This record gives sequence, C-alpha cells and structure tokens, in this order.
Amino acid sequence: MHNIIKRISDICISLLAITILLPAFIIIAIAIRLTSKGPAIFKQERAGKDGKPFIFYKFRTMKLNVEPFGPSPKSAKDPRLTKIGRFLREYSLDELPQLFNVLKGDMSIAGPRPLYLSQMAEWSERQKKRLLVKPGLTGLAQISGRGELTHEEKLELDVKYVETKTLWLDLKMILTTIAMVFRRKSIYEKRYSKTEYTRGEGEL
Repeated sequence: MHNIIKRISDICISLLAITILLPAFIIIAIAIRLTSKGPAIFKQERAGKDGKPFIFYKFRTMKLNVEPFGPSPKSAKDPRLTKIGRFLREYSLDELPQLFNVLKGDMSIAGPRPLYLSQMAEWSERQKKRLLVKPGLTGLAQISGRGELTHEEKLELDVKYVETKTLWLDLKMILTTIAMVFRRKSIYEKRYSKTEYTRGEGEL
C-alpha cells in the first residue's frame, strides 16, 4: 500500500509542478542557450531501483565540453560553471527537469539521490540497500547537511531512509528541502573523506 500511495503522490506532485513551472522551464532553457554554447538539458546515466540504469535529466550548469565525469563543482567560483549555472545551482533550479524522471517512474520525489553505476562496485552490502527504493529528488542526506557531509555519511543516511521510510518522513523531507533551497544552505561540498568523489554535473 505504501508503494501504491507513494507512486500516486509522485505522479500528482510531479504533474502539478511541471504544469505550474512550465514558464520557468522555458525561461531557464532559453537563458542557458543564450548565455553559453550547448544544449539546455544535461543527460547522464544513473543507477535506479535495483541498480537498473536510467537517463537522468537536469539543466546544464557547466560550460560545453567539460569532462562529464570530472569532479563536481566545490564552490560557486568554479570556472567550469556558467553564469546562469551558478544561479541555478544556488537555488537548485538545475534539478527541476528531474520532475520528468519522477513522472516517468524512474525516480520518486523522496528517496536517495541517484548516483553512478560505476559507484555500485565500491559499496558495501549494507550501502547497496539504498538501491531497494527508487532514487529521489531529495533525500535524508539533503536535509541533514547536504554538501557538509562526507560520501560515507550520505550513503549511511540513504540506508537509514530505506530502513525507516514512511509517507510522513517523505513529507517532512520535501518540506525541509524547500526551506533549505530558499536559504541556499550547504549547496557546495565542504569536506571529503579520502575515498569520496563526485562527478560531472553533480548531485543535489
């Protein structure tokens, strides 16, 4: 029943959000195309539920021909970011196209952020439990420190979500995320473990 209600909620929320935000989608896409060369949408393969790959969408925030699997920006001063890209990242607007991933069923509104297929080989059996649910637009890591957390801490929070998930927790995560976006809190990563790495356009 939990999964059925969650899927219905995902469809309703994503469809409503896409409808309301359609003008913003158009304005952002035009702004990206006018201020830098390249497509407005960045696409990349990510690991979905049970490790199944899917194509992940976001608005492009980096300049054209940047290494797609290079380190993710660690600060707003990263020279690879476009001017509009910095703004989009500060308010997490670059993540809006993932509403289409949610509508398609590849993602959910709430759940662990989608990571790379290549990273799965590095996870412990416990950490792989994050693959038991669909990846989400926002997760426990995003409301518990976001860029201030190490990679291992994020994975542990992802597992904690799988072990304790409820519809109430999903609602709490969504509302907290909205508040954090407006406060522009912990957008860029500030500290890393020796084994941590992020890639390409990065995660929320």
